[in-house]
Amino acid sequence: MPTQGSGRSPMFILFLVVFIDMIGFTIVIPFLTYFVQDLATADGITDTGRRDLWVGVIISVYSFAQFIFTPILGSLSDRLGRRPILLFGLVMNTIFFTVFGLSGSLMMAILARFLAGAGNGNIAVARAYIGDISEPSKVASRMGAIGAAFGLGFMIGPFIGGLLSNPATGIGGPFDTTFWIKYPYLLPCLLSSLLSLISLVIAILKLPESLDLRLIKPKNDGVFVGLFGVFKDINKVIKLPVISTLIITNFLFIMGFSMIHGIFILFTAMSPEDGGLGFDAMENGWVFAFIGLLGVIVQGGLIGKITKIFDLKKLMIFGTVICGLGIASIPYVPSQMSWIIFISSSLIAVGNGIFSPTQSSLLTFESSDRGYELGMIMGAQEGYGALARIFGPLLAAYLWSLTVEGSGLWTYHTSFRVAGFIFIIAAILQFKLLRNSKYQ
Repeated sequence: MPTQGSGRSPMFILFLVVFIDMIGFTIVIPFLTYFVQDLATADGITDTGRRDLWVGVIISVYSFAQFIFTPILGSLSDRLGRRPILLFGLVMNTIFFTVFGLSGSLMMAILARFLAGAGNGNIAVARAYIGDISEPSKVASRMGAIGAAFGLGFMIGPFIGGLLSNPATGIGGPFDTTFWIKYPYLLPCLLSSLLSLISLVIAILKLPESLDLRLIKPKNDGVFVGLFGVFKDINKVIKLPVISTLIITNFLFIMGFSMIHGIFILFTAMSPEDGGLGFDAMENGWVFAFIGLLGVIVQGGLIGKITKIFDLKKLMIFGTVICGLGIASIPYVPSQMSWIIFISSSLIAVGNGIFSPTQSSLLTFESSDRGYELGMIMGAQEGYGALARIFGPLLAAYLWSLTVEGSGLWTYHTSFRVAGFIFIIAAILQFKLLRNSKYQ
């Protein structure tokens, strides 16, 4: 392997690739709702429910593209090498971040996000690259570095998105022009493109190929074999005892968690007179940056100590319950005490920070003990997780569109209540696992 023992350079570049990918995914969170509402209104959609439904659609289309293209890009990387696929993803990011910021219609925005999501399917290729260049003793720590890139990207992306949105009024000076008034959300997208372009140049100059292409045997099974394999694994694991419970639990957790990506800001952006908080993109950016920071603290520093003290399955249930409680409590934050949103956000961040590593650990232990192929199990979990990230925002936006102007039990609270109910179902399923307290 050409890069075996090649030092820090490949890992640094891989860290940048994943970091930039996560920034690209999260930088739109603070302003996406406002942007889509503006585009929908410009397209003649004035009904509040129909307009807000497009928020969920544009969020989901990114995850849908990742679901389709991640296994395809993985198959291509086995044939062509890891390097060209990683470079392809960076090129896609560089182009389509900017295209999204320039979008003048919903269809243009959907296309830009779909193509950006397709390029960001290369995160799995980055993991494969690590496997190519790493000795077994270094794999875990290097995968942890990629996890840190996820956390940092989630923390920094929303902050940048909120800070640089609407620069004509938020920053002023040279940005107080007709152009920036016309494109109020272009600046954070341009910064994402610039970061991606810098990573692309560094990768071209410094990132070697991790595979010996001379040893790759030609394959005639087509590049879609990876996608077909995902569907095959998804169907196979659902029949496995314990494993299926863990994976379904993860699916429900991610689905409930991803529901807030759209409706969180739909709520906070509502005027206080209508029951919301009246936040702008910058204020929402601070909230999501806070969630990301807590997530980094929990997963990067605390989780290792906590898992040595408490039973993993009880920790997983605890994480599920407090995360669901945090999400369900969001629409009850009073506008005159909007700071309480940080309490709800703390529950969400800590709950997710506890659930994700404990669930992954349990799945790894159970798979190994039962003699299952770990790659197949993890691949199936990724497939279910991708589906959850598609369905969650769509379900939340659809419920919101039906109830935002309702009354009685069917109000803007409904989407958050349904998300909380999904977490309850996930917690109930996890109680089945307490019968075996082997892993501590």
